[in-house]
Amino acid sequence: MFDAKLLLIGFLQALFVLLLAPFFAGLSRVLRAKMHSRKGPPLFQYYYDIIKLMKRQEVRPAQATWVFRATPYIIMVSILLIATLIPMWVLQSPFGIIGDMILVIYLFAMIRFFLAMSGFDSGSGFAQIGVARELSLGILMEPTIMLVLFIIALFAGSTNLGVMSEMIALGKISYTAPVIWLGMAAFAVATFVETGKLPFDLAEAEQEVQEGPLTEYSGPRLALVKWGLFMKQVVVVSLFLAIFFPFGSAVVPGFLGVLGGAVLFFLKLICCYVILAVVENSMARLTLFGSPRVTWVALGIALLSFVFYLVQI
Repeated sequence: MFDAKLLLIGFLQALFVLLLAPFFAGLSRVLRAKMHSRKGPPLFQYYYDIIKLMKRQEVRPAQATWVFRATPYIIMVSILLIATLIPMWVLQSPFGIIGDMILVIYLFAMIRFFLAMSGFDSGSGFAQIGVARELSLGILMEPTIMLVLFIIALFAGSTNLGVMSEMIALGKISYTAPVIWLGMAAFAVATFVETGKLPFDLAEAEQEVQEGPLTEYSGPRLALVKWGLFMKQVVVVSLFLAIFFPFGSAVVPGFLGVLGGAVLFFLKLICCYVILAVVENSMARLTLFGSPRVTWVALGIALLSFVFYLVQI
């Protein structure tokens, strides 16, 4: 049976991600500007952009089907569902046994699939090149995340994200094991790639290939897709924090404990975005065909972690 308090926490987590995702995207952009000694855009610029796009007229390609039209809503709903499953503020998945890593990975894969299909469905050559770039990154990142979560699940004896988070927080999965450090490193690289930072992406350089599947979107649907991708960045970082840094999350769903866990989780997200900004600004942008070299490294680290688990190092 579901716990009413945990369900409420799950819905609040989804609301947290929905409302603050443009803020974190704006924070990342402002930090990058400050490191370049530029003034940069306002912190809330993405909120203004979303509101502006919502008011604009929408133009769709003539050959676009329901895939193109439905993708923005599928992305938003999928991300909100993932946000309710991840144990962000408490050491349990708000949806209990449904908070399984396989379901979360499936939802991430579904988002990428529909985003790619919408690019093909638009009929734009630029969108299709962008889709190829997006898929070349994702084809290795999702196996990396899946493999690392699988290793943690072997230690925890469960694929439930709440159990895995609790085992780490209570010290039942030791941080001193090399397999954990390697898994954490691989997951960190995958998180960095999924957040769309340099050397893989650049928010200010929105040329056709960069925009990829978004090229033919406009008006409210473009706002939803952009908003959904901001939310995906927050959710991916949240998943990393929930698995490897669950400290401070409430053990039981009491008011003060959950409030403290939510505040601490917000501060951890801020720290992650600052670290991401520092790493991002130390790199140059990779070419279209250069990016997979880095993603192969992440998958290699994850495989090495799995080998260490098998030989019990």
